[in-house]
Amino acid sequence: MAVGGIGVIITIVMIFFYLVYVVVPLFAGPRIEAAAGYQLPFTGTDIAHMAIDEYAEIGLAITTTGEYLFFAAATGSPIEHGTIAHSDTHSVIAIARGDPAAGDVFLAFDDGTAVVVRPHYAIDYPDDKRHITPSLEYPLTPTPIDLGHVAGARVMLIAAQYGAQEATIASTAQDGATVLTHLKVESSLLGDETQIETHHVQLRSVDYAVAYLLVDVDQRELYVASADGRISYFDIQDKRKPRLLDLVNVVKKGARLTALESLSGGISILIGDSSGRIAQWFPLRDEDNNYSLVPVRGFDAFATGVAIVTPEYFRKGFIAADTGGNLGLFHTTSERVLLVEKISVEALRGVAISPRADVVLSVADSGWVEIHRLHNEHPEVSWSALWGEVWYESRAEPQYIWQSSSASSDFEPKFSLTPLTFGTIKAAFYAMLFAIPLAIFGAVYTAYFMTPKMRAFVKPSVEVMAALPTVILGFLAGLWLAPLIEEYLSGVFLAFVLIPGSFILASWTFGKLPRPPRNLIPDGWEAALLIPVVCLGIWLSLALSHPLETMFFDGSLPLWLSNELGIKYDQRNSLVVGMAIGFAVIPTIFSISEDAVFSVPRHLTAGSLALGATPWQTVIGVVILTASPGIFSAVMIGLGRAVGETMVVLMATGNTPIIDINIFQGFRALSANIAVEMPESEVNSTHYRVLFLAALVLFLVTFIVNTVAEIVRQRLRVKYGNL
Repeated sequence: MAVGGIGVIITIVMIFFYLVYVVVPLFAGPRIEAAAGYQLPFTGTDIAHMAIDEYAEIGLAITTTGEYLFFAAATGSPIEHGTIAHSDTHSVIAIARGDPAAGDVFLAFDDGTAVVVRPHYAIDYPDDKRHITPSLEYPLTPTPIDLGHVAGARVMLIAAQYGAQEATIASTAQDGATVLTHLKVESSLLGDETQIETHHVQLRSVDYAVAYLLVDVDQRELYVASADGRISYFDIQDKRKPRLLDLVNVVKKGARLTALESLSGGISILIGDSSGRIAQWFPLRDEDNNYSLVPVRGFDAFATGVAIVTPEYFRKGFIAADTGGNLGLFHTTSERVLLVEKISVEALRGVAISPRADVVLSVADSGWVEIHRLHNEHPEVSWSALWGEVWYESRAEPQYIWQSSSASSDFEPKFSLTPLTFGTIKAAFYAMLFAIPLAIFGAVYTAYFMTPKMRAFVKPSVEVMAALPTVILGFLAGLWLAPLIEEYLSGVFLAFVLIPGSFILASWTFGKLPRPPRNLIPDGWEAALLIPVVCLGIWLSLALSHPLETMFFDGSLPLWLSNELGIKYDQRNSLVVGMAIGFAVIPTIFSISEDAVFSVPRHLTAGSLALGATPWQTVIGVVILTASPGIFSAVMIGLGRAVGETMVVLMATGNTPIIDINIFQGFRALSANIAVEMPESEVNSTHYRVLFLAALVLFLVTFIVNTVAEIVRQRLRVKYGNL
């Protein structure tokens, strides 16, 4: 016995420490480590664009003169050097970066034309070792693209995106005109010839000097900004008719706009200013279907102005640098300033991050390049992201959301544990609401009033119910009980009144019978007479269901609740789960409570009856109080079973992670969520560790509830043990 108990304790402790072991890395802070440093053959002021490949082996630098250099990221050794088409005869005026995932770079020239280039990394494995050969490609055409400005107008700014066989380029000339150029690539059926259809449209003029342009990755939105922080937000879905949707000021009074970039996915924009603040804004649609830019969150991490903002490729994080050589690491959704560290004594001219977000490449004004290794596995996790309301992109307001996966490649995982915890509590509440009265009242009656022969039949029958697999209960609840309740909903509610009422009526009628007929039923066997009463009550409730719905609820109570009261009804809901889990919990509570009541010393009940108390007064004043420690333990064990129930919740709730107290709505519990998503989660990913965190929360809640229950039980034993 002692060995078994110690073994159980050791096992529980080991489970706890393993859960902690898996969860702790979620909250480990990021680290940045210098890996290499070298001088490039350019100065930092010459470099207009930098990038690094997926494996962080090859860096790319493009200069303001149109030169490009692929170099070894670890040593700075040149790999390939060349000149971009058209830059040998014309000066590069402006450079813009497209979607980081594609790596496109757009160069505008002094003759009002532009070229788009894209790095390509060919990978082969000679002698089973990876070898990367870089090259620069022209995904559209090496022929310069006319930007549509009047002859002699000098282009000063450019922003562009290319994808899905079309490109959108916004450019502003020295005369203040901003032109939107749209290129549509059409291929022949055989794919050997392509044609590019080009269209230009001049945007409506703005009453400020344009300092920044930005086109989102989906080529639907254009942002035109001034240095003092005014941004015009254009809808460019129809490239021939751009529409101005909003004009806002995005910086505080006295500050200057110093950086404007798109966050990964292209929905949000990141705005850096001269005060050191970085803000996230995104478009929001109102009730009239009008869009406007709204501020979502901000980060005050730098003491000096923001110089560079570079978003991560696939996550909602970004890196930024100030004018003092400090590098900051941020994540928008978790609202975390993850790290701020000084990495250069000079001002940084450019910062690039690898696609895997594990390497940072920076270049200073002098042309000194540094490579830093970045360890930042779980930036999405914070207390506010796990338990608080989070304002996600394209949402009208902050919400509690669990949505760990999607078919969309730019999807952002949402890891709020609040709806799952709420669902767990909701399942346990309705299950205990259903199970406690039936189990405890049944236990008291069986132990105190029922004849021993009948008790010997009833008690084992109820306990056998505990052996029924919960997957069977879940199957029956989801496929049989849920449709039945939906069809006879009014009858179900009628049964909660009709069946107890029929008990009272049957008992009153039995008491009014003459003594000879009553004596035919031995003492303690009266409950057997209630079996047909229960069956009759259930049949009558279901039989009256449809007439009641026709008479009072327009033929359907679920539809009436939705149409008249706005109460949504899901077929698999909390009512179904409460009954199903309650049915699973009843045997446990009944068995332990019945043993506790039956164990009350007979001399206590005999003494109470001898002093003139009625049997029910004895039950309430003596039996229940004496058995209260056991009854309380039974309830707590049943609660633990309800909290940890998985299969019934999984199969009978609709499994939707929402927060709604409505008994006719479904939910998702912590245990069911772990069962559903653990097989598909990547080992050691954020999703994987958050699922273990959910298991740890469930473990701690159960442990705390059981500990409190044991303390209360011991106090009840001390208080009523001397009766």
